[in-house]
Amino acid sequence: MTQQYTRDDTYYFEDGSCVLLVEDTLFNVHRSVLSRDSSSFKTMFSLPPGEHPVEGTSDDNPIVLTGDTAAEFRHFLWTLYALPSELSVVTSPSADLDQLVAIARIANKYAFKSTETWVLDAIQEYVNRKPSPILPATPYGVPFAHLATLPSFNPKIENTEQLTRLIRLAQMCNHERLLNTMIQLLRDLMVGSVQYAYLAMTLADELGLRTLRGVAYLEVMQRAVIVRSPQDTEDKKRMSLTPQQQLRLLAGYYRLTETWEELRRTPPHFDHAVSCGATWHQHGCTQSWLEFWKEKSRGDVLLNLGLADVIGRLKQISKEYDRWGSATYMHHDCRQAARRSINEVIKRVEDALPDYFSDADLSD
Repeated sequence: MTQQYTRDDTYYFEDGSCVLLVEDTLFNVHRSVLSRDSSSFKTMFSLPPGEHPVEGTSDDNPIVLTGDTAAEFRHFLWTLYALPSELSVVTSPSADLDQLVAIARIANKYAFKSTETWVLDAIQEYVNRKPSPILPATPYGVPFAHLATLPSFNPKIENTEQLTRLIRLAQMCNHERLLNTMIQLLRDLMVGSVQYAYLAMTLADELGLRTLRGVAYLEVMQRAVIVRSPQDTEDKKRMSLTPQQQLRLLAGYYRLTETWEELRRTPPHFDHAVSCGATWHQHGCTQSWLEFWKEKSRGDVLLNLGLADVIGRLKQISKEYDRWGSATYMHHDCRQAARRSINEVIKRVEDALPDYFSDADLSD
C-alpha cells in the first residue's frame, strides 16, 4: 500500500508520532505539535480509540487529509517547526504571498486560531505595502481612478485572481481588517476600470458583501457595455452577465429613476430655525428653497447625467447650492439646514445602494 506514497523530505521525522497522508505525500510529525493552539487535531487525539487500529500510527494506516495539497500542508508545518528567526520572513520584503495564503487556509481549516490570526495580519501588512505588490503598476502620480484613460492599461488576469483569492480568504477567515482593506482596494480600482467593477459585483454576489455590492452594481450599470453571450467579449469594456445579474441591474435602474423622480418633485425637508420664524418671513424662506430646487433639479448640467445617477445629480445640486448659498430670501441658519438635508439624502441613497440592486420583489 505505501509504495505509491512518498515520504516528505522535510517533515517526515523518524521520531514522529503521527503519520498523515496529503495527496501522495506522507508526513510524520509530533502529536504534541499538532495539538497546539486548541486545534481540531487536539480534539481528534482526545477521542477514545475504537475497535479499529488507531489511524496515524504507521505509513500503512495514516490519517488521510482531503481537500489539501502537499505543498500547502508543508507550508503550514513550516510555521509549527520554524525557529523565531526564520518566522520573521513573513513580514519581510521577501515574503511569499502564496505561502502565506496556504498557511492561512490550513490554519483556518484545522482551527489553529492564533496561527491564523498571525498569518492574516502578515498578509494585511503585505497588501498595504507601497507600491502595492498585488495591484497593477501605474505611472508615478496617476491615481487608480484614471487607469482607464491610459492607452496601455488592461486588467491582468493574475491581478484579478490575486484580488479574488485574498477577498475570499479574508471572508472565509472572518478577518475584518483584511477584508475591509481588500474591498477598498477593489473599490479604488473599479473606478478606473469597469472590469474591476464587474469582478467586484460578482464577488459581492458570491460572498454576500453588502458594502461592495451596491457601488459595484452602480458602476457596472453606468459604464458597462453588456452582451448576452461570452462570444462577443473582445471589447474590453464588454462583459457577459448572468440573467440574475441583468435582472438586478434593470431593477436597480428602475428603483433609482423612481427615487430621482420623487426627489425632483419633493425637495429634501429641513426644519426652519427658530430665529427664522421670529425675525424672518418663513414662507418666503420656504418658497426660495422650493424655487431653487425646482430650477436646479431640471438644469442642463443634470440633464447630462444618467436618469439613474441619483447620487451624481444630488452632488451636482449640492455644488450649485454652495454657489447659491447667499440667497437673499433664505435665513442664514435655514441655508445651513438645507445644505445638511441634501448631504443627508446623498448619504441615505449611498447606504441603500445594495437594496436598490437586491432580489426583493423581482418576482412580482
